[in-house]
Amino acid sequence: MSANTKTAKTVLPAVAMTAVSMVLTLAVVLMWLGTAVPWLVALVVGLGIDGGWLATLAYERRLAAQGDHSRVVTAVGWLFGLIATGFLIAHALTVDASAGAWLAVAWLPIAAKALWLVHGLWERTALTPVALDAIRGIQQEARDEAAVARARLRAEATSEETRLTAVTGAGARVARVQAKTAKTLSRAWSTLEETRRGEDTGRALTSVTSRVTPGVTPVWELPVWGPTEPVPALSLESGPALTDAALDALVDEITHSETPALSYREMAARFRQAGHSASEVRLRAAWKRVA
Repeated sequence: MSANTKTAKTVLPAVAMTAVSMVLTLAVVLMWLGTAVPWLVALVVGLGIDGGWLATLAYERRLAAQGDHSRVVTAVGWLFGLIATGFLIAHALTVDASAGAWLAVAWLPIAAKALWLVHGLWERTALTPVALDAIRGIQQEARDEAAVARARLRAEATSEETRLTAVTGAGARVARVQAKTAKTLSRAWSTLEETRRGEDTGRALTSVTSRVTPGVTPVWELPVWGPTEPVPALSLESGPALTDAALDALVDEITHSETPALSYREMAARFRQAGHSASEVRLRAAWKRVA
């Protein structure tokens, strides 16, 4: 749609309303003043009102085309419109018949001026098609960004809800397992407590360990048949045990046989390979003393 077509939407009603108002004003002046003064005088008055209105309107349109505005010209144009309206109202109040109908059309000059005001505002705010396309593009881009942001927020909210649901479900399962375990442990401790407090618990413990409860039967021993000889305790070391001093000297010699000093694993391996024997506890303690 071209700019002229858009302008015609506001200028045509203003032109039509102005023409009707001028014709109506001229007719009222001729009918009302024609009875009191010669009709030529009434015609001059009517044409003067309409001419002044047209002159100020044309000057206003010229200033608007130049991008300018004059308050004086606008005030004069409104003055002519008010004069025309005043004639119409005075005529409506003086006639005997159809007073309501004349009053109903008395607002037409003011309405015509208002339509020209609207047309002027339309022209001052009108934009070129390029600017309108740019504005539509900016608005569409803003709508697209807002839609993407809403979709991103919805997706994040959905994923967060799913994560919270999973975490809550896992926490509930863990809580059920812990509650079940605690219940089982409480039952076990209750059973142990009842067993410990039982009457025959002391006798049962005494029969397999040392006496734990006074007044019960002594430890029950197996019968022995024939003479017995004590069995020597098994030694953990295969050879004669080394003294701590000898063990320390031997460990020190092996550890510092190379530079840098050997680690415990390397020293222990060479210690075993050399045919020496010592328990792991004594060997590690000697290495610590030396190191």
